[in-house]
Amino acid sequence: MRTVYLGTSDFAVTILDRLADSPHRPTLVVTRPDRPAGRGRKLQSPPVADAARALGIPVAQPDRLADDEPTQHVLAEEPDALIVCAYGAIVREPLLSARTIYNVHPSLLPRWRGAAPIERAIAAGDTETGVSIMALEEGLDSGPVAIQQAEPIHPDDTYGTLAPRLADLGAELLIRALDEQPPFIAQPEDGITYAEKITADDRTLDPSAPAAASALMVRALSPHIGTRIALDDGSMLGVHEARVIEGVADDDQLHVADGVARLGALELLRVQPPGGKPMAAADWLRGRQGASR
Repeated sequence: MRTVYLGTSDFAVTILDRLADSPHRPTLVVTRPDRPAGRGRKLQSPPVADAARALGIPVAQPDRLADDEPTQHVLAEEPDALIVCAYGAIVREPLLSARTIYNVHPSLLPRWRGAAPIERAIAAGDTETGVSIMALEEGLDSGPVAIQQAEPIHPDDTYGTLAPRLADLGAELLIRALDEQPPFIAQPEDGITYAEKITADDRTLDPSAPAAASALMVRALSPHIGTRIALDDGSMLGVHEARVIEGVADDDQLHVADGVARLGALELLRVQPPGGKPMAAADWLRGRQGASR
């Protein structure tokens, strides 16, 4: 099958790599424009752009996919289907109805439609998620599903451990869908939830929240986004790993004493000081206590 691929993120790279090694190798990859990144704010290519160039596949990076020139560029490839995975922008008409668009969505639709399905599934304490291969429609991840398969969320899973498994599963299911052409079946109306985009508020741990909820959010945003807590001086301490301390009363205070750093009943295990590198919380605590002498 002749295809054009639309994707941007590291997650989408895994799908592209597997797709390029199949009979459905894309003739064109469309991704987002280069953006400033890092402390130096230098322009950086999206991960999918780098991967496509390494594979020898032509790349387009339009500001607006719906504009006439990028639309005609895609249609000039005469694709049998378009494939979308973590593209980062809404696909609109006329492309939306010009071809069947296969969307690789990492959740068991209709649960967790939207921008951050992996993070929201972990943060909610779900015990499983999965991947759905769906037909893209105008509604937010509301299109019919061709193939869907579950994947367990283990008690110690973070985004960093779960996302690669879902990407591998997504690539497998996508190629099956392209090979076998199963029918698309409408999603049920029951069980719809929305995975809202991660915000600065999500990243900042709420001292008044239960420790268990904070521990889930730490896992959900590790290591790609990261959570943080506000220190007394107004700076932010990054939190990369944490756990609930059983038998400790929950409160809304940051405790840093006796070799342990904790937020209520949440013990901080790995942190990142302002302007510093990630380190064991015990090492950060020793440095903090040494500086205060």
